[in-house]
Amino acid sequence: METNLDTEQIRKRAKALDDAIEKRDMEEIISYFSEECKIQLPGITLNGHEGIRKAIRWMYRYLKSMELIPITIMIQGNVFFEEFAVKAKISGNQEIQVKQAEVLIYNADYKVKSLRLYFDRLELGRAFSSNPIDRVIINKIIKTSLSGLQ
Repeated sequence: METNLDTEQIRKRAKALDDAIEKRDMEEIISYFSEECKIQLPGITLNGHEGIRKAIRWMYRYLKSMELIPITIMIQGNVFFEEFAVKAKISGNQEIQVKQAEVLIYNADYKVKSLRLYFDRLELGRAFSSNPIDRVIINKIIKTSLSGLQ
């Protein structure tokens, strides 16, 4: 772990990255990542700036506009952890809000060398589903997965 990184500098860089994502500025987004960065999403790992482009294009394909709302932020050494809500508009101007979490690991140049993004695919599926049958199936899976906890 690179413990000599400035916590406030990491916080500012992470906020600037969020702002670039909200503005949909692909080149600015890429400027916050190292050339050899690794992006881990549920079920897939992408590498380098081309991986960032793929991830961002994928996200923008579904989200017409978005606001990233911080909930919890923790920084230690070169690691930034954030729990946040994504408030977004999707096709048909439908609004959704889902919680996510991310871990960003910064290099000595304050560029992201690793991004791990965590989100509940069932929650996201429910938010995006407009078909009543799909919603019933997703809700049943969610209810079944929590059986015995309620």
